[in-house]
This record gives sequence, structure tokens and C-alpha cells, in this order.
Amino acid sequence: MKERMIIGVTGASGITYAVRLLEVLPQLGFETHLVMSRPAQLVREYETSISRRGMEALADHIHGPGDIGASIASGSFKTRGMIIAPCSIKTMSEIAYGTTTNLVARAADVTLKERRKLALLLRESPLHAGHIQTMLRATEAGAIIAPAVTAFYDKPKTIQDMVDHTVGRLLSLFDIDTDLFEPWSPPGHATEHSKPAQTSSTTNPTLTQDAKHS
Repeated sequence: MKERMIIGVTGASGITYAVRLLEVLPQLGFETHLVMSRPAQLVREYETSISRRGMEALADHIHGPGDIGASIASGSFKTRGMIIAPCSIKTMSEIAYGTTTNLVARAADVTLKERRKLALLLRESPLHAGHIQTMLRATEAGAIIAPAVTAFYDKPKTIQDMVDHTVGRLLSLFDIDTDLFEPWSPPGHATEHSKPAQTSSTTNPTLTQDAKHS
């Protein structure tokens, strides 16, 4: 039986991270469960040329944001964990204070109460004191705050390189190895890095129309 991973998408900039996760995880043997908030659909339209149908085609299972009876709303539905990418401040705040106004927040709350990993790819800058206090509260509840911070030590040449590095680091939080980035190694030192699956993409899904549907 395949391990399951929940991918939540909310109304913040950075839908491309979710698209890449949905591409990579099936190649690594995971069953993906996608839930997008309504604002996330608006951001998808603004930032990408991929349609709603095209994005949903990348996931194994789709759950509506208002479906409180969905499988991922129950702790008895076992998963490796959940990644919310991108994660808005609003969603992080709901998670921090246990407010579950939609399925994204409910699934995250379930992930925490079952002591599974929850990673929040926060997308906001700069931050005021209230944001930082809420980040602390979410962390104390068990979430991992993982902002989309670009690394330059591996000398990225394209935006896709930067996206892949961030996605690879996100998955490494769940002890999932990929070939999406090279771990840091001081100059002159060899790096041991396993490549369990081919996860490179020949096209940027956010710049093409519907990978699986014409």
C-alpha cells in the first residue's frame, strides 16, 4: 500500500511549489491528496497558465475545501503528513489557534493532533510582531514553519532550479530523499547524495497548458 501525503494549497503567491510537489511525490511512490482553498484557485489563475482541471489531474485524490466529511479530515486516515504550499498567514493563524474554517485547516489540525509532520511553506514578507508570535504558536503546536527561502550555494541557473531546491528541502523534512538539490558541502569536500528516483522535469508545468488534458 502506498504511503499518502496531503498537499494543501492556500491563497498566497507560490502555486508553482504545489505543482512541483504533485509532480514529484508520485514518482517517489506516494499517493497524493490535494485540497485547495478558494483563494488558492484565484492565485492559480493569476500566476500560472495551468487550469484547475490540469492541476487536479496531477493529484491522485481531490478534496473540496468545504468537504468536512473527506477522508483527510479524520485521524484514522493514515498519512505521512501534510505540506501546505504556499501557506498564507490566514491559514497559519487558523492552524496556530485551532480554528478550522475549511478542509485545509481541518486536515492540518488532524495532522497535528495525530502527531504527524506538518510543514507550512509560509509566503509573506516582511513580518510584523503578530505574524511572528503566531509562527511561534504554530511551532509550539507542532507545525514546521518552512518559508520559501532561496539558497544560492548550489548556483541555481533557472527559476525551476530554485523551486526544485525548496521542494527538495521540504520533502527532506519528512525524510524523503530526492535528487532535486545537492546538500551543502564545503568547497573541496565530496558530497554523498542518493538519487532514489528521477524527479527532474523537462517543462515548467506553470508555464504550459494542462499536462494531462488538452
